[in-house]
Amino acid sequence: MQANETTLTGKQKRFLRAMGSTLDPVVQIGKSGVIDTVIESAEQVLVARELIKVRVLQNSPEEPKEAIASLARATEAELVQVIGRNGLLYKRNEEKPKIELP
Repeated sequence: MQANETTLTGKQKRFLRAMGSTLDPVVQIGKSGVIDTVIESAEQVLVARELIKVRVLQNSPEEPKEAIASLARATEAELVQVIGRNGLLYKRNEEKPKIELP
């Protein structure tokens, strides 16, 4: 599977959701919305961790689902789930994969 054409199976998404339930949000989308600095920091953390939790703050101009989906598109990551103001993004690190998907 190539990075840009991955579509996670239900089983893989469940696996990632279970892993993500213990994560703290590492990227926050605030009053400026999904801007370059947010995208850059998300990309850096995705390379390091592969699976990240994103939080959309109350003052964000976009709805949480839209903001997290646009961040997923911008970073070419998989949107695993959105619950409330939190979302999970996954992007496989092709050089040094950390997460072994089922």
